[in-house]
Amino acid sequence: MQNLQNSDSTIDSQAQEIALKEMVRERYDRIATQEKTLNAASCCGATVPSNKIYNIMMDDYSTIEGYAQDADLGLGCGLPTEFAHIKEGDTVLDLGSGAGNDCFVARHLTGANGKVIGVDFSDKMLEKARLNVEKLGYNNVEFRKGDIENLPITEASIDVIVSNCVLNLVPNKKAVFSQMYRALKKGGHFSISDVVLVGELPQNLRKDAEMYAGCVSGAIQKNDYLQAIKEAGFENITIQKEKTISIPDDILEKYLSEKEIQDFKKGEVGIFSITVFAQKDPQSEPAKRLFSPKKDTKNANTCAPNSGCC
Repeated sequence: MQNLQNSDSTIDSQAQEIALKEMVRERYDRIATQEKTLNAASCCGATVPSNKIYNIMMDDYSTIEGYAQDADLGLGCGLPTEFAHIKEGDTVLDLGSGAGNDCFVARHLTGANGKVIGVDFSDKMLEKARLNVEKLGYNNVEFRKGDIENLPITEASIDVIVSNCVLNLVPNKKAVFSQMYRALKKGGHFSISDVVLVGELPQNLRKDAEMYAGCVSGAIQKNDYLQAIKEAGFENITIQKEKTISIPDDILEKYLSEKEIQDFKKGEVGIFSITVFAQKDPQSEPAKRLFSPKKDTKNANTCAPNSGCC
């Protein structure tokens, strides 16, 4: 009886994961057609926009070399390419590449001799990204349809992986980190920005589909996130940047009562964007030639590799 119950539980869990992925896919097909201002003023374009705050999560790309305005949909929660140490000639992989924003910045860094691959499972996002790359005339940037839990990427073929506010949307985050490890060459590394939690969200936020697609309720505890990276085999795990994400009251009031909002703000729950770096086989020769991971020392709480804080 116990085995049967366990089997039923596994089936239920798999069905729930499939349903979540399909919900996210449908939402991001829609988000691909929305205005940047709407996406930026909401939680990743999935919730109602705020009338009080223009920008809830995203960082400004507009001054970065390689920036392509048509690819900037006002999504994301960091600037992973800024910290990714992409060198000329590198092969770069972007997980959840959307309309191509980070891919085009990466293309500027890796140059004509490098290669950039974006993976996304939203048809509308892929359509937009491919139109953008055609307009820009890049022949070394490609966009592939795929699930980042099962990457359509050859083993040990990637130098650098970037991703911006995507893994929180994936039910099985451990599978993604395992796939990242498989795809990276020895000595390769990643720099990804994502949303993590410290403390438990109110129940009405945790269970809401909009908040899941909005990069909030699918986020996991910060310590669990870093532990999953370690368990995948990565080393030199370093938080390069960290910032607090504050959800405006005019968004929260759709999900919480006035008292719940007050309790939420008084509590010890924190929603954070972190940009985290890690390496595969740091003792290999390619990794030994690597610089120290870049950090935002002005605006971030950071920790050094092997310091114990990660």
